[in-house]
Amino acid sequence: MINVLDISLSPNATIKDALKLIDFGAVKIALIVDKNNNLLGTLSDGDIRRGLLKKKTLDHSIEDIYYKNPICANENDSRDTLLNLIAKHKISQIPIIDKNNKIVDLFVLDDNLSIKQYKNTVVIMVGGLGTRLRPLTENTPKPMLEIGGKPILLNIVEGLAKNGFTNLIMCLGYKSNVIQDFFRSGSDFGVQIEYIIEDKKMGTVGALTLLKQRPNESFFVMNGDLLTNFNYEQMLEFHKFQNSKATMCVREYDFQVPYGVVNLKNEDIISIEEKPIHSFFVNAGIYLLEPECIELIPNDKFYDMPSLIEKIIATKRKVISFPVREYWLDVGRMDEFKKANQDIELLK
Repeated sequence: MINVLDISLSPNATIKDALKLIDFGAVKIALIVDKNNNLLGTLSDGDIRRGLLKKKTLDHSIEDIYYKNPICANENDSRDTLLNLIAKHKISQIPIIDKNNKIVDLFVLDDNLSIKQYKNTVVIMVGGLGTRLRPLTENTPKPMLEIGGKPILLNIVEGLAKNGFTNLIMCLGYKSNVIQDFFRSGSDFGVQIEYIIEDKKMGTVGALTLLKQRPNESFFVMNGDLLTNFNYEQMLEFHKFQNSKATMCVREYDFQVPYGVVNLKNEDIISIEEKPIHSFFVNAGIYLLEPECIELIPNDKFYDMPSLIEKIIATKRKVISFPVREYWLDVGRMDEFKKANQDIELLK
């Protein structure tokens, strides 16, 4: 039996409190209760990410982002009843309450809480020239530059394996032999790797038309120069729950105008904002696609992911965003490479 007090939160708790509980707990969910331990709702990683997309901050209360109508079971329900509820509603945890609505337990489908293994393919784009990181990339492809004594690409592979994603395809170009000689079949790193060699630049998705066998289920596409401890499993669950055809990871980016901004109406000054900060969501270079999306990519041509996303939207298919709340850095320039080496401890 799970100690429900260890995974319970007040509705007045902050998002920061909730993240700490969910990230360090084993069941990936928080139970929201009142002072008498009456169940008010549940909070998952997906609920938090939806809140972040609505511009919530870590200091905001969880009051208006937790799910207030969870599927529950009674304390006298049989295991078969619980399993039927899980199958019917496609969930993996069910709060168990007594006749007074007090939380008494949480039924978890995976009782041993071991890492689930996924068959979903992950395509990693590692064919770039790394021009902005010269002279470091004159003899070494960018994904093999070391951060904290370890290649960037190895950090990615280890993160995927940790999340249970071991079926990898690497699309190679510049100095492909360096990557192949290091990873080989991938067995030394707990994964299986297939390689695709681009004879010419194909863009961030053009190489998908070169796949020997197209995926038959949702698959990831990601850049090979990211330093992150991202949770791929949660993204896949979110993608499936939303019944999306394409999901793009986004990262909140703040830009501060270095001047006082003068707001005008005709010639009249309405207000002055001193060095305002503007927030945007930017592309984080991790995507989930359904196999049908490959049909929209032109054969044997340079083609980038933004063009594909726009085409998917134009065909009225569902495209959604998934916010990255974990550590994330695109190692594309020299200042980012230096920052990555300073930040490496954050990934441990």
